[in-house]
Amino acid sequence: MASVTATNEVGVQDQKELKKGIAELYDESSGIWEDIWGDHMHHGYYEPQSSVELSDHRAAQIRMIEQALSFASVSEDSAKKPTSIVDVGCGIGGSSRYLAKKYGATAKGITLSPVQAQRAQALADAQGLGDKVSFQVADALNQPFPDGQFDLVWSMESGEHMPNKEKFVGELARVAAPGGAIILVTWCHRDLSSSEESLLPEEKELLNKICKAFYLPEWCSTADYVKLLQSNSLQDIKAADWSENVAPFWPAVIKSALTWKGFTSVLRSGWKTIKAALAMPLMIEGYKKGLIKFSIITCRKPE
Repeated sequence: MASVTATNEVGVQDQKELKKGIAELYDESSGIWEDIWGDHMHHGYYEPQSSVELSDHRAAQIRMIEQALSFASVSEDSAKKPTSIVDVGCGIGGSSRYLAKKYGATAKGITLSPVQAQRAQALADAQGLGDKVSFQVADALNQPFPDGQFDLVWSMESGEHMPNKEKFVGELARVAAPGGAIILVTWCHRDLSSSEESLLPEEKELLNKICKAFYLPEWCSTADYVKLLQSNSLQDIKAADWSENVAPFWPAVIKSALTWKGFTSVLRSGWKTIKAALAMPLMIEGYKKGLIKFSIITCRKPE
C-alpha cells in the first residue's frame, strides 16, 4: 500500500494549503456547475449500449445514485431503510436532498466550501426540507459527529481529495451506526500487480498534473481502499470498476464548457476553475489508458 502510506505523510501545513485550495476551487466553481449541470456534482452512470441514456446526463447522475444504492443493497423496506444519513463531501447537497426524500430520512452534509454549504441549505429550505436536511463546513477527516450516528454513510466523489485515506476511512467507519451501510464512490488509480511496487513514472506524471489542477493529494487504488476497510473490521466489502459506465461523462462536461455560456462562465469564475477546466482532457486520457478507475466500494459496519 505504498500510495496510501505516502498519502498519510502529507504534512500539516500541506494539508492546510490543500484544504484551502479545495474550498476556494468549489467556492469559485459550484455556481457554474449548478447553472449548467444542476445540483448533482458527480458523474453520471450510463449503460454504453443505450443511446437514450447517453443523451440525458442529468438523468444519468440520478441513475448513479440509484445504482450505488442498489450495489450496496440498501433496503427500501420501511423497517430497514436508512433513517439518518451523512453526505461526506456534499457539494451543494444534491445527494443529501435526494436521499432524504427517497427514504424520509434526516441527512447532514459536510463540505470544506462555505459557498457550497450555504447554497445547499438554501436549496433544502426552498424545497421544504429544512427540517430534515442540514449542511455545515467541516473536515471529513475530523467529522463533527458522535460515534455510530448514521445508518447510511455516503461519500460520492470526495475521497480523492482526502490527504489521509486511512483517517478518512476510519472516520467513515466511526460515524456509521452498527449495521449501517457505507458507500464510497471515488476516483482511484489502477490496482498494482503483485510484481509492482508503484505506478510507472509516466503514470505518476499524468496523475501529478491532474492533482495540481483539482487539488488532489496522492492517489490510491481500489485494492488499497478494500484493505483499509478490512483493517476497520467492516463486513460485506464489495468493489467494482464503473469506469466504462461513466466514460461518456467527461466528454459531455468538456462539450458544455466549450459552449458560449460555459466558456464565458469559466472565464468569469477565476483561475482555479480555469485550471481545472483545462485539465479535463487529462482525466479522459487517464481513463483511456486504464490508469484512472472510477470505483465503488461498499460495506457494512458489524451489528
